[in-house]
Amino acid sequence: MAPVPDIDADFLALPMRRLADVALQRARDLGADHADFRLERIRGRYLALTDAELDSESDSDTLGFAVRVVHGGVWGFAAATELSSDTAAAVAERAVQVATVSAAAATERIELAAEPTHSDVRWVSTYEVDPFEVAPREQTALLAGWSRRLLKDSRVDHVDASVLAVKEQKFYADTAGTTTTQQRVRIAPGVEVFATRDGVLDSMRTIAPPAGRGWEYLSQVEPQIDALPELLAEKLAAPSVEPGTYDLVVHPSNLWLTIHESIGHATELDRALGYEAAYAGTSFATPDQLGSLRYGSKIMNVTGDRTVQHGLATIGYDDEGVATSSFDLIRDGVLVGYQRDRRISHLQGYASSNGCAHADSPATMPIQRMANVSLAADPDGPSTDGLIEGVENGIYVVGDKSWSIDMQRYNFQFTGQRFYRIENGRITGMLRDVAYQATTTDFWGSMDALGGPQTYELGGSFMCGKGQPGQVAAVSHGCPSAAFSGIRILNTVQEAGN
Repeated sequence: MAPVPDIDADFLALPMRRLADVALQRARDLGADHADFRLERIRGRYLALTDAELDSESDSDTLGFAVRVVHGGVWGFAAATELSSDTAAAVAERAVQVATVSAAAATERIELAAEPTHSDVRWVSTYEVDPFEVAPREQTALLAGWSRRLLKDSRVDHVDASVLAVKEQKFYADTAGTTTTQQRVRIAPGVEVFATRDGVLDSMRTIAPPAGRGWEYLSQVEPQIDALPELLAEKLAAPSVEPGTYDLVVHPSNLWLTIHESIGHATELDRALGYEAAYAGTSFATPDQLGSLRYGSKIMNVTGDRTVQHGLATIGYDDEGVATSSFDLIRDGVLVGYQRDRRISHLQGYASSNGCAHADSPATMPIQRMANVSLAADPDGPSTDGLIEGVENGIYVVGDKSWSIDMQRYNFQFTGQRFYRIENGRITGMLRDVAYQATTTDFWGSMDALGGPQTYELGGSFMCGKGQPGQVAAVSHGCPSAAFSGIRILNTVQEAGN
C-alpha cells in the first residue's frame, strides 16, 4: 500500500505563520471587524501531443499571499508576492484602505455567518503518486506510446493526447483563531482520435474524467485506448438520427455535465439572488421556491458535497476557514437547499455557511463556488444494461461533448461522444448527429429509473468559470446511469441547416 501523502516540507518551511501574525495584527490595529490571511502555492503542468510528437509543454508555479478584511461593514482585499513581514503589514494596510475607499459605493453591510474556530488543522487529498514527482520526459513517453499505438490503426488519421496536473497548497489564518494548512492534487488526462470518411471529419475520445488523484490515475485511462479506433469507425459509419421523441438512458460520463449546468449552477445561492446576473446570469430556482419547487421526479436526491474522496471540489476547510460537509440540495425531487458562503448565509438568515468559498489563486478574493453536486443512486437499482432492457424506443448516451443552456439554467440542449439506438430493450447500433433538448424541470421530472451503486461514477471539470474578474474552479459531479422518458431529440446537422 502506498504511503499516505503529507504536505510538502518546502511549503511548510515558508514563513506563513509569521506573516499571518503580522498581517492580522495590523488589520486589528486599523480597526478591522474581521481579517483573514491566505498564503497559497499552485503548481501546474500541462503536456499536449499531436500524432505522438510533443506539441505543447508548460510548467507554472504561483506563490503569494492575500489579506481580506471587513472594515466598517465593507470588504477590503489586497495581495502580494514578497514574503516579508514588512510586506505583510503593508498588504493589510492596503486591504483596509480599499475598504475605506469602497465605503462610499457600498450598498449593503457585509456581515459573516458565525463559525467555530479550527486551530492548527491539516488536510491532504487522497492520492498515491504526486504527478510533480514524475519527470516530464516519462509523462511524455507514456502519452507518445499510446499515440503511436493508435496511429498504427488504419482507421485513425490523427491523435491528440494530453495531461494536466495541478497541486494546490494553502495556509489560512483569521482573527477568530482558525488556522488551516492543506494540500490537494488533481489530474486530467485525455486521448482523442480523428478520422475522415466520405468527407466527414469526426472524433472519439476517452471518457475517463478529471479526478482528485495522482499519476496512478493514468492506469485507468489505459483500458480505454485500444477501443477508440473501433468506436470512431462505428460512429463515422452510423446513420444520422431521426429527430423526434425518445426515451433515454444516460451514462454518468454524459449526465455529470447536465447536473453541473442545470443543478450545480442553479443552486448557487448568490446566483439565485442575482449576484451573478451581469456576468453568468441568474437562476430559475429562486429562494421563494425553497421547499416547494418540484425540481424533478420523486426518485431525485441531490447533495452538495465537499468531502467525497477524489472529488475535484473536495477540501477539508474552505477559503473562509469553514469545515466542509455534505448537504442536501434536492430531496425527493423538491428543492431544499443551496450552496453558500459565510456572507450569503448571513444575508439570508442561515446560522452558518456550508463551506463553499474558494479563490483560484493568491491574487484573487474568495467567492462562493460550487461543491461536488451529485445525484444519488438507487440503492437497489439495476445495472446500466438493466435500464436499457426497460426501454422500447430510445437512445443510450455516453460521454460529454457540447452543450447550451440559458442564463436562468432552464432551457438546454446537450450532445455527447456516443449515441446508441435502443429497440425493444436491446442496443441495435450507433447513431450520429444527436442532441437532447428540454427544460430543467421537464428533464428531471421525466427521470423514471436510476441505476444502482455499481453504475455510479464521478465526472467533472477543471474549468468551471464564475465571477468578475473571472475565476476558474475544479468540480466533480457523481451520478449513476439514469433513464428518462419522452425526451426531444434533435438532429444537429438538420438544425444547422445542412
